[in-house]
Amino acid sequence: MEQKNVFGERIEECSCKPMTGFTRSGSCESGPEDLGSHTVCVQVTQAFLEFSRFRGNDLSTPLPEYGFPGLKDGDKWCLCASRWQEALIFGAAPRVFLRSTNMLALDEVALEDLKKYAVDLS
Repeated sequence: MEQKNVFGERIEECSCKPMTGFTRSGSCESGPEDLGSHTVCVQVTQAFLEFSRFRGNDLSTPLPEYGFPGLKDGDKWCLCASRWQEALIFGAAPRVFLRSTNMLALDEVALEDLKKYAVDLS
């Protein structure tokens, strides 16, 4: 079954460089095996990367053995919905691409909050 974005439309690609998504498809698709719900497409910032590292998830250090190049300011990435919510609470939430964000993120994050950080909302 095709997964939908927060508008109920087909999910648009988040990023293929770096390759993102729980399934490394470039999109924020999710399923039962994705315990982290990697469903929010974001544009990472240096402030967010520092916040995430401080919270125990270093996303900026490359891990070549896992094919992970490390993220840098400006990269797009499928982020765990709970991590985005946590970053929001602590004032470090990165901008969001709603058309690339899976509607499953709405189980953990309010659409109104996502809209406040939307890059692609006209």
